[in-house]
Amino acid sequence: MTPASTSPHPLPARTARWVVMGVCGCGKSTVGAALAHRLGTPFIEGDRFHPAENVAKMSAGIPLDDADRAGWLQALADEIRTAREHDAGLVMSCSALKRRYRDLLRQADPGLRFAHLHGPRELVADRLGRRADHYMPPALLDSQLRDLEPLQDDEGGLRLDIALAPSLLVERIIDQG
Repeated sequence: MTPASTSPHPLPARTARWVVMGVCGCGKSTVGAALAHRLGTPFIEGDRFHPAENVAKMSAGIPLDDADRAGWLQALADEIRTAREHDAGLVMSCSALKRRYRDLLRQADPGLRFAHLHGPRELVADRLGRRADHYMPPALLDSQLRDLEPLQDDEGGLRLDIALAPSLLVERIIDQG
């Protein structure tokens, strides 16, 4: 685990806003939903905000590019902004692969925190191979790994090893948050 960077004004747990990020298959939805439950805040599954064109492209094994992701990221930023404006907590799953994507989300809430789930390619690929009922095929993992710009110390968050159980990941996020 990489140490968490400090936020200038930590939010109480119930009003904290988190993005659980990482490549496909790293456990964003599982950890995000568990974190939201523990914090007593809403959970937003970022994948549900993809337009039909993006889902069709990914289902066909075609990686998304920056233009494909622009509207999707803006929709997620709008959700974050609304939570901030209502002083409400929120946990969202979002790949947030590039720093500029995270910067866009952070424009909606400068206090936004990120939990970057990461692990070896082999472990993620194994998880993807066992996942059912998801449009993202395992073939897209390598394109996501190529695009991934790991969370940096100055970005307000922490990096977590997905070899740990989801319950331990949630505890670490809460402890460091």
